[in-house]
Amino acid sequence: MTITRRSLVQGTLGAGLLLPAAASRGAGGVTEEAFVLGTSAAFSGPSRGLGIELYRGANAYFTHINAQGGVGGREIRMKTYDDGYQPDPSVKNTMTLMLEDDVFLLFGYVGTPTVTRVLPMLKKFQERDIYLFFPFTGAQPQREPPYGDFAFNLRASYRQETGGLVDNFVRIGRQRIGVFYQADAYGRSGWAGVRGAMAQHGHRIVGEATYRRGEMFTGGLRAQVEILKAANPDAVICIGAYAACAAFVRDAVDLGLRVPIANLSFVGSENMLKLLTGLEGDTSQYTELLVNSQVVPSYEDVSMPAVGEYRELMQRHAPEPPGDLVTEAYTPFPHSFTSLEGFLNAKLLVEVLRRLAGQPSRADLERAVFTVRDFDLGIGEPVSFSPERRQGLQRVYYTVVEDGRFVALEDWGAKFG
Repeated sequence: MTITRRSLVQGTLGAGLLLPAAASRGAGGVTEEAFVLGTSAAFSGPSRGLGIELYRGANAYFTHINAQGGVGGREIRMKTYDDGYQPDPSVKNTMTLMLEDDVFLLFGYVGTPTVTRVLPMLKKFQERDIYLFFPFTGAQPQREPPYGDFAFNLRASYRQETGGLVDNFVRIGRQRIGVFYQADAYGRSGWAGVRGAMAQHGHRIVGEATYRRGEMFTGGLRAQVEILKAANPDAVICIGAYAACAAFVRDAVDLGLRVPIANLSFVGSENMLKLLTGLEGDTSQYTELLVNSQVVPSYEDVSMPAVGEYRELMQRHAPEPPGDLVTEAYTPFPHSFTSLEGFLNAKLLVEVLRRLAGQPSRADLERAVFTVRDFDLGIGEPVSFSPERRQGLQRVYYTVVEDGRFVALEDWGAKFG
């Protein structure tokens, strides 16, 4: 018998614990006019491009759905706060979303250090049936006990991304792998993925260096480069955000560390590329050995129905981030892997909302998700959920830079062998 969050809550209620009326199950976040979603994400600081692009992609699809009459006659509205990719503001925002705004669900969160602090809150207030849908992180805490029952994931995990990178590097003879990572829950999650994958091949990480979350592109990471250079790696895997990872690549190239440098999907590929190609001189030297893993297909592949739909709706609606939250200069991208992921997140969430029968309630959300079996999202990989499977997609893609843009990596040996 599978013990789910629902059975645990029902068991608690059966034991005689009475919930206050204001926290009655399935009571909030939906009216006759709207579903209200709650978001806390990075709209400020050096990682703001992640929250902005994820929001823009989701908003393009929600705008499209609302123009068609919404879901069952209800519009989708987003209550959005900025946390700057910092845990404490994310916790504060989430408390507000749950206890004051009384949203229907949480959606579009960005980052492991924020999500890992929010998950215990969902467990603490589990009688409210608040779930976190499709966060922009591939870390393990929302995929396994004790918090896995409070979240649903669409993207592949960091373990899958780091495992694929390690497997491909080792296969072409690059067995000495170093790691550059953010010194927090996100970085440690990716580091653990690399370590586990290396152990599967009988190897160990040859060197590692860290940086503090919030590092700017203008900062110097030469000390970290020197640490890894001394380990004589065949490749380096980075677990970080675009500003710090771009700074690391810049300094690595300038200091003569000429090995493939890989980044995970969270990095924000387009923002990273923009920083590197904005440097003076021949910028191709900074991108020729880059390889970035992705958890969605290329936004250039219009043979996939969802990609064509994404491009059309992004152009038609030109979604803007919340104007009151974005106070620093930022130029959105017409297309990006991050906004495509936000778009797919929104598309799947709409499908879940459509499966809520009768009067929608938060108490029915988990059941609705579990009815999603072999659903065609339009990217060539069917999506399925169950009590034992709370992650919809499994595939990882690999991209390199050609002619100033990311394209699919077809042959690892030819590129890096």
